[in-house]
Amino acid sequence: MPDVDPPGWELPLLLFAGFRTLIDQLHESLAAHGHPDVRPVHGFAMQAIGVHGASISEVGRRLGVSKQAAGKTVDRLAALGYVERVDDPRDARSKLVRLTPRGLDSLRLAAEIFEALRADWVVQLGAERVRSLESSLRTVIPAAGYPVDVPGWFG
Repeated sequence: MPDVDPPGWELPLLLFAGFRTLIDQLHESLAAHGHPDVRPVHGFAMQAIGVHGASISEVGRRLGVSKQAAGKTVDRLAALGYVERVDDPRDARSKLVRLTPRGLDSLRLAAEIFEALRADWVVQLGAERVRSLESSLRTVIPAAGYPVDVPGWFG
C-alpha cells in the first residue's frame, strides 16, 4: 500500500496541539515554581511590554487587541505583582507599563522551562528531527519575527 499524505486540515491541528502541549507544560512548571496565576495571555502580554516597558496603547497594538482589553490584562498583571505603571520619562502626561522583578523572574524562568521542554522533545524525537522541525518551520513562517498578537488574532 503506498504512503498516503494525511488530509491538509490535520497540519494546523497538529501544530496547534504541539504548541498547546508546550504551553500547558510550561504553565504547570511555572505554577510549581511560584507563579501559579500566570496564564498564557499573561506571557504574551509580558512579551509585548518587554524589558523597556510600553504604553497601554503599544501593548494593545502588539497584542492585536483594543486599548481597553490591553488595560484589563495589565490591570490583572499589576494585581498579581508582575507589572507596574510608572511615569513615562518621554511624556509626563503618559504612564509606562514596566515589568517588576516578579515579572522578569517569570520570563527568565519560562525561558529555562522552554529549554527543558525542548530537551524533552530531543529525547523523544532525536536532536536531528527537532532541528529539522525548527528549520522547516522557519522556512514557512514570515520573516517578520515571532508575533505576540495571538490573543487578538484568536479574538
